[in-house]
Amino acid sequence: MSAAAGRGAVAVVTVVRGRADHLARQRRLLATGPAMTHVVVGMGGAPDLDGAGPPTRALTVPAPGPLPLARARNAGAAAALDLGAGLLVFLDVDCLPGEELIDRYADAAAARPDALLAGPVTYLSEGVLPERDLHRHLDPHPARPSPEPGVLVDEPRRELFWSLSFAVTARAWTAGGGFCERYAGYGAEDTDFALSCGLPLVWVGGAHALHQHHPPARTDPDRVAEIVGNARVFRSRRGWWPMAGWLRELDAAGAVEFDPERDVLRVV
Repeated sequence: MSAAAGRGAVAVVTVVRGRADHLARQRRLLATGPAMTHVVVGMGGAPDLDGAGPPTRALTVPAPGPLPLARARNAGAAAALDLGAGLLVFLDVDCLPGEELIDRYADAAAARPDALLAGPVTYLSEGVLPERDLHRHLDPHPARPSPEPGVLVDEPRRELFWSLSFAVTARAWTAGGGFCERYAGYGAEDTDFALSCGLPLVWVGGAHALHQHHPPARTDPDRVAEIVGNARVFRSRRGWWPMAGWLRELDAAGAVEFDPERDVLRVV
């Protein structure tokens, strides 16, 4: 019996619009792992579930404007709780689950049931799309800790949280209150969640995810207004500017004017 199988129902929550190939590859890998239900939330339309996959609950949230990532994750979590899940694993559609991802999160949840659990992420190069022996491709992003398998590391810097791959118990999710739905589109909603949920952030060694290649969202001109809008929402809630590195890059590229000393951020 896998570690996850002995610890109550597990739901993996994935939100998606487009990216059908990424979703299909993720679902094939989930189907080979521990028992779980895949909660797939289509943003603005029904998700494409053709092909092999694990047991699935599919739902749709309206998306008349920017991608409602926060609302979609909240809806997915609500569906997972309705299914009786004791552990919620959030996995971006771009991410492939490492061979031990669910079991490592389950072990961590048993030890730290009131924590926000995050695993290391490897960014795959363009054209690298493994579906077996994923451990051969592991090269965790250096900007985040990557403990040894089975090791849990407390992280005081909650701004390092990322929503590509994380897990919470049902109890912790309910206590944390979910994502703020004032955010729409890319950026800052995950940092806000980590700061507002009140849960300690813990890095989970061995809970690897592998991010399938695509151009960064911040380089898409259509995302600039979303990033600026979300940064302003965050600034109004927290009193400081998030995503400073992104905003400086966009300022240098002439896409925005960002001057934190004058408290200025606007699309050029």
